[in-house]
Amino acid sequence: MTYTAPPAFTTRPDLVGTFGMTASTHWLATASAQAVLERGGNAFDAAVAGAFVLHVVEPHLNGPGGDLTAVFATADAPDSPTVLMGQGPAPAGATVEHYRAEGLDLVPGSGALAAAVPGAVDAWLLLLRDHGTWELGDVLAYAIGYARDGHPITARVTETIGAVSDLFTEHWPTSADRWLVDGRPPAPGDLVANPAYAAVLEGLVAAGEGPTVTGRGGAAPVSEDAPTGREDRIEAARTEWAEGLVARSIDEFVRRPHRHSSGTDHAGVIRASDLAAFRAGFEPAATVEFRGHTVAKTGAWGQGPALLQVLALLDPLPDELLDPSTADGAHTIIEAQKLAMADREAYYGDRDVPLEALLSSEYADARRALIGPRASLELRPGDLVPGARPLAALRTDDEASGAVAGVGEPTVGSFAETPVDDDPLAAASAEPAVDATGATRGDTCHIDVVDRWGNIVSATPSGGWLQSSPTIPAIGFCLGSRLQMAWLDEGTASTLEPGRRPRTTLTPTLVSRHGRPVVALGSPGGDQQDQWQLLYLLRTIVGGYTPQQAIDAPALHTTAFPGSFWPRTWTPGGVVVEDRLGDDVIADLESRGHRVTRAGDWSLGRLSSVTRDPATGVLSAAANPRGAQAYAAGR
Repeated sequence: MTYTAPPAFTTRPDLVGTFGMTASTHWLATASAQAVLERGGNAFDAAVAGAFVLHVVEPHLNGPGGDLTAVFATADAPDSPTVLMGQGPAPAGATVEHYRAEGLDLVPGSGALAAAVPGAVDAWLLLLRDHGTWELGDVLAYAIGYARDGHPITARVTETIGAVSDLFTEHWPTSADRWLVDGRPPAPGDLVANPAYAAVLEGLVAAGEGPTVTGRGGAAPVSEDAPTGREDRIEAARTEWAEGLVARSIDEFVRRPHRHSSGTDHAGVIRASDLAAFRAGFEPAATVEFRGHTVAKTGAWGQGPALLQVLALLDPLPDELLDPSTADGAHTIIEAQKLAMADREAYYGDRDVPLEALLSSEYADARRALIGPRASLELRPGDLVPGARPLAALRTDDEASGAVAGVGEPTVGSFAETPVDDDPLAAASAEPAVDATGATRGDTCHIDVVDRWGNIVSATPSGGWLQSSPTIPAIGFCLGSRLQMAWLDEGTASTLEPGRRPRTTLTPTLVSRHGRPVVALGSPGGDQQDQWQLLYLLRTIVGGYTPQQAIDAPALHTTAFPGSFWPRTWTPGGVVVEDRLGDDVIADLESRGHRVTRAGDWSLGRLSSVTRDPATGVLSAAANPRGAQAYAAGR
């Protein structure tokens, strides 16, 4: 049996050049980042500029109140893949006892009780300070322009606003004021501005210019008190973010009770002191070797190592079993992913995780033996640590339906090609999947940049969605909802605890060969992010596909593990596929016991990537055609 050949047709070309490449989930972010490269900035300047634009143009997928993770390598240290950690922890007041006293058995999926400390902005500023070259004002000019003067809003954003418009009108009046026009969502293409957020960004820039005095010529810096270097100016902006207007406004606003996805009203527990105590940081990436490549991910405080576990499971198998386009390959890949995700539930979290053992060849050999000819309907974590099990209750969508009754019907994921209203599993497969309570399954955005010097970054910002919690009027954005990934059950690897990070789904990827980075890759999609990235890695490394061919190819993923998003359900044997996988393959999977949901021809996966050939310096970029929004550019 040979590996399935890629189709001759691709939806977009594989961009190739030598100067610089950018790919992201929105064309305005891609264009902004590429403009920075054209003006002499490096990949880190460009990524930060594009990321702040994503706050403005994809507010349903990320925001300044959210979080991010990135994996990058510098031209000076190409053999040292590094993680940018922008995941904030649980606030000091976020205790299991408090949430239980509020009558909750899960952290809600929307509302301020779901908010971790915002980490994205501080992380971007840290990356710019330590690895960028531009001044903050120049980098933020693109986002400030779109926020101050407006940008044409996409249909995806207006659909999301429409899904939660009743919530805004009835319970979140500040969000209604921010996003509704005469009680209705804006129309696609309308110019939408966010002057409050523009003022926040301008305030960060001003913080680096020092105190001002007002005279006949207006405000002017007092030079003797101003930060003297670029790094000092950016550090002053970090302090302003953590201790200034943003922190004060959040503290004041969340003290008022408001509606959560639970259908009940609660005040938030995050305080200004929580923001002041947080700083983003850098750490070494977790890695595994696969077919001559080194794949780098976050540590096990995120879900990234689950992809590494799957690669370790699949590495010694014949090529034909690593082909997602065949029934044998799809079955093998799905079963391997189930085993890794079961371990994610048992072990992963912001605490001691036996990661070296989880990624060892001996453990992979033992786990691989569990892959049988039929679909497993069980959650099967390994036995590395006695008693390490997913202790939280396992609930299917049907079993959890009582918990969500009366708080609104789920909406169809707007990237689905066919209606999926009657199937919550199918609804969870599409991007974005937002219900009328603001609860969201897996919405995110992504940006990759590589420059001519060899700097390369893959970043996945998320959270702070416009539907996460009520808009805070003074700053123009809302808090995120990442704490919904922590359990209120005691004794799990990711039980809610003040000061600990929720186990994030954000999981960008950096691939190296012979100590040199060759691919930066990522995707939105919550629990599906690494599952879709796995398909790309298998098709490019094993199957010889080009990046665009791999992104275009039919996608699939499993839902046979507890979801990270409220209401935390799972589907034993669940598999979601694009119909383009083919009737014969789908029927074969069903005959093996998989519960297959068809999601349409072009509905799954939102991958983007940039690549670099260290031998020649040739760069490339590719982006996802699904949803007609992602874009790659370069020369």
